[in-house]
Amino acid sequence: MKPMELKQQILSGAFKETFAWLYGDRAALQQERYAEAVDQFASLFGEERDVRLFSAPGRTEVGGNHTDHQRGRVLAAGVNLDVIAVAALSDSGVISIQSKGYPRDIVAVDDLEEKEEERNHACSLVRGMASRFVQLGYKIGGLDAYTTSDVLSGSGLSSSAAFEVLIGNLLSGLYNGGAVSPVEIAQISQYAENVYFGKPSGLMDQMASSVGSFVTIDFKDTAKPVVEKVEFDFSHSGYNLCIVDTKGDHADLTPEYGAIPTEMRAVAACFGKEVLREVDEDEFYARLGEIHPKVSDRALVRAIHFFSDNARVPMQVAALRGGDFERFKELIIESGRSSAMYLQNVFASSDPEHQGLSVALSLSERMLAGCGAWRVHGGGFAGTIQAFVPDNKLEAYRAGIESVFGKGSCHVLSIRPVGGCEITAELANA
Repeated sequence: MKPMELKQQILSGAFKETFAWLYGDRAALQQERYAEAVDQFASLFGEERDVRLFSAPGRTEVGGNHTDHQRGRVLAAGVNLDVIAVAALSDSGVISIQSKGYPRDIVAVDDLEEKEEERNHACSLVRGMASRFVQLGYKIGGLDAYTTSDVLSGSGLSSSAAFEVLIGNLLSGLYNGGAVSPVEIAQISQYAENVYFGKPSGLMDQMASSVGSFVTIDFKDTAKPVVEKVEFDFSHSGYNLCIVDTKGDHADLTPEYGAIPTEMRAVAACFGKEVLREVDEDEFYARLGEIHPKVSDRALVRAIHFFSDNARVPMQVAALRGGDFERFKELIIESGRSSAMYLQNVFASSDPEHQGLSVALSLSERMLAGCGAWRVHGGGFAGTIQAFVPDNKLEAYRAGIESVFGKGSCHVLSIRPVGGCEITAELANA
């Protein structure tokens, strides 16, 4: 379909059901957003191209705070913020990605070796995704795409994973008939980020973006993680997912983040193991007096957090599958308290004067006690918290939060029913 024909369909309401299904309360914003993206593609790459639409969502961590790097369990979900692409095949032998607000990324499909100068840049992700597709026997080729994202940078919603998953869907859809599974796209995305971009990330972000909805992952076998979609209709739960940006500064927090897996591994080493998932919890407590002098007290309580939060994930999954949202909220609060008390990642020990997350959590407890749930979001130390807020409390909650952290600091989201995909007018009924 030519760009102007596609734009006319978008503006005429042909995608109305799809947008409502994917974006919930944000659906009204999508006609203009997608139409503008089509216009941008046409101006950059030509009006006579046959174009298609693709999308990949940001993600939110729901359960299992800092458990993935110990081969534990997590619960995550795709959200209704995403990166979208207008794309077309090209016989140029080049993958050309123009992302709004960024320099163009250009990768020749016959030059897929790692480039040291590309590390920490988006171009490395494109090259890494293409390279892994080839390694796994999939087809690739030239393409042109214009992308734009509303996934909040630095929010813990993982904009980088969404971009990786988007590229995976472009290559799968345009060159492989959509045959690459969401799980495999997530694994390819992790490879690109680890090997080409140079960031040793886990698989949770990419898997949540690629699979969508609620998804639980067990990393016990890292080569073959067990991935299960958790069916739950959040849109009819009567609750809103709020991500609160406390405007904390992530600069110089790398040592704080790095200390968590280091200390957990130090405890595991006391049992001759690499990670805490390999340690029997009963044996840990039985030998606590013996290992206490060998590691720091903080390492011990962080291990205690791992065992409790890792066990909590299947309870959360069972609550959702059973439609017991009240129990689910109780477990969210338990997870948040464990993170605050034992994992100790709600403020940086190197900067105790700045405790925006603690302020946001205490305000949330005051406003939502008995009706909602709240917890630290993502890696912690600075940035965002997560809250599940009932419909009848939403405006009061948002007003209370924004009176402290500023207008626009409370982002009201919903859980997206699918992950990375091609966007069609029939998608909601597929």
